[in-house]
Amino acid sequence: MSDASPSRPPAGAAPAGGSAWWPDLLAGLSVAGVLLPQAVAYAAIAGVPPLHALLATLAGLCLYPWFGTSRFAMVAPTSSSAAVFASALSLGGPAMGYALVGLTGALFLAAAALRAGFLGAFISRPVLRGFAWALALTIVLKQLPPIAGVPVHAAQVGPLLWDLLAQAPHWHLPSLALGLGALALWLALAHGLRRWLYVPTSLLVLALGVALSAAFGLGARGVALVGDIAWQPMAWQWPALSSAQWLHAMEIAPALLLILFAESWGAVRSLALQGGDRVDANRELLALGAANVACGLVQGLPVGAGLSAASASQAAGGRSKWAGVAAALALALLLWQARPALALLPVPVLAAVVVGILSHALWPRTLLTSLRLGGDAWLALAAAAGVLLAGVLFGMLLAVALSLLLAIRRFAQPLVAELGQLPGTRDYLDCTRHPEAATVAGTLIMRPEEPLFFANAEQVFQLVHRRADAAQVRVVVLSLEVCDDLDSTAVEALAEFAASLRGQGQSLLLARVKDRPRAALVRMGLAGEAAPGGVALFWSVDDAVRAAAARPPAAESSPARH
Repeated sequence: MSDASPSRPPAGAAPAGGSAWWPDLLAGLSVAGVLLPQAVAYAAIAGVPPLHALLATLAGLCLYPWFGTSRFAMVAPTSSSAAVFASALSLGGPAMGYALVGLTGALFLAAAALRAGFLGAFISRPVLRGFAWALALTIVLKQLPPIAGVPVHAAQVGPLLWDLLAQAPHWHLPSLALGLGALALWLALAHGLRRWLYVPTSLLVLALGVALSAAFGLGARGVALVGDIAWQPMAWQWPALSSAQWLHAMEIAPALLLILFAESWGAVRSLALQGGDRVDANRELLALGAANVACGLVQGLPVGAGLSAASASQAAGGRSKWAGVAAALALALLLWQARPALALLPVPVLAAVVVGILSHALWPRTLLTSLRLGGDAWLALAAAAGVLLAGVLFGMLLAVALSLLLAIRRFAQPLVAELGQLPGTRDYLDCTRHPEAATVAGTLIMRPEEPLFFANAEQVFQLVHRRADAAQVRVVVLSLEVCDDLDSTAVEALAEFAASLRGQGQSLLLARVKDRPRAALVRMGLAGEAAPGGVALFWSVDDAVRAAAARPPAAESSPARH
């Protein structure tokens, strides 16, 4: 019999019940209606012509099915990646941005080869929520000058708003009226008439904008238009940059990789859980790497698996990942036939659509939820403040750095609990949290609350040593239940700790030692008191305490010390 569960389809495959291709075709048409306006909008955010976003969309949609594992993922430019690209653009021009895309793709491929799918976990959820909220707010605020019809070149939020208000007497009223009207229509269609609409809201609003532009000659009335999307043959080449520019792009690429993978994996994983599918993080890294390398070669924007397009495929009845290929074919047809219409698209309408797409992310409900949970929730505010005060690029780097520092700080802290026996049982619990637990006279029972490794081992042993000296015990029992392994630094520090206790006439016993730490102690010659400098190993705390009681004179248990 096969080991595979019959209730779960293979990764990325269509569910049982037929192999008809038309559901994927219809889903692809629906996704194309979502991705076309998003590509044009995100190109405006990135500060490049729409063709670069459309080429990236085609590359992502066509390459993902060959490597990815999600039925619904649609790999295309996202708002966050477009904003990061714009930051790189401001530092070194278009070539710098395309180099960043290619380098990020190469890092994705390297991470896939190293099976580093765990990377997405290095950005905590509070940090990601704070970054996403501030990024959405920043992008929305940057759409206000196009809606008002005035040029504002400030990068940060504060100077941008100040410059926009200073130019209030020069706001272009037709552009302002057109943009506000398009936004009101988008919100009404998206929230009030959603159940009766069979056409994507953004596509409908943009189509109406094109119709108004053609009917009333809005370009001649001073309203900015997208203009001709000049078709350029794809040039498969790396950008020509100086060594300093390449090094600067290399500094940004790891952070962009983490942001893109965290965003993509979150969307892929959430939809897989809803559909009962299996997805592979390492295969997703491979798919994102191949797509971004291709985007770098054709001078496209960075791409990831956004939740909106993937949800659109699921809602439209997509059955397999080939719905993305159908969406690519539909987009290519639109790009071939509809470029004259896209040239008439009013920029204020496009900016209004961007605001509408991101409007759901402006209410900081998830951010406030994180704050109510406490703990590391302050990181959400720090990440949001970094984006708003210092720009998207610095905010992104700050968010990644804060996540990594949080992980390092958590594991490096010498957190140790003293254990006591629960009366009438063989269980040993934290005395601080369980006052009814009683300590054993003459024996100090301690448990590190984090795995021991090179950054915290010496501090943990020093703390236990001080507690043993203060309690004047004869035996120290150290429970290693949270340690799945011990590196060489931790083993050497443990040997020094045991020798120091032995020099003071005290004994060290190790309890709940798992197989891998036990093997490390055996390799170092520390397993068993028969070995020189060795320590006794026990499978349970109670066994270690019983062995300790046989060494000093028997004594009654005392109440827990606090």
